[in-house]
Amino acid sequence: QVQLVESGGGLVQAGGSLRLSCAASGRTFSNYAMGWFRQAPGKEHEFVAAISWSGLNTYYADSVKGRFTISRDNAKITVYLQMNSLKAEDTAVYYCAAASSWRKALTENTYDYDYWGQGTQVTVSS
Repeated sequence: QVQLVESGGGLVQAGGSLRLSCAASGRTFSNYAMGWFRQAPGKEHEFVAAISWSGLNTYYADSVKGRFTISRDNAKITVYLQMNSLKAEDTAVYYCAAASSWRKALTENTYDYDYWGQGTQVTVSS
């Protein structure tokens, strides 16, 4: 079992930045690839970014590429999502999730991720 708790969400103006954190506990965190998803009102979960267990490999949705950066600190058992140049369309609840393999993490499918946090709201005002 892995428990995930997100933090760092809030209200920011368009063009601004936020840094989300996802603190993990439970089973060996470093064994898992990690991902970030988001869900806007009335929409399905959308894949945002993923990072391999080592942190050496990352993968991004086209919509955030060049603006968002995913990273992890296995010593602190925490994953981060640095979000720059935020747009109104980035407004959503952001979730971190854990996948048992890098291959599964790359599918961008929610069902390939085994553990989920409760989410943190990000609101970007235009």
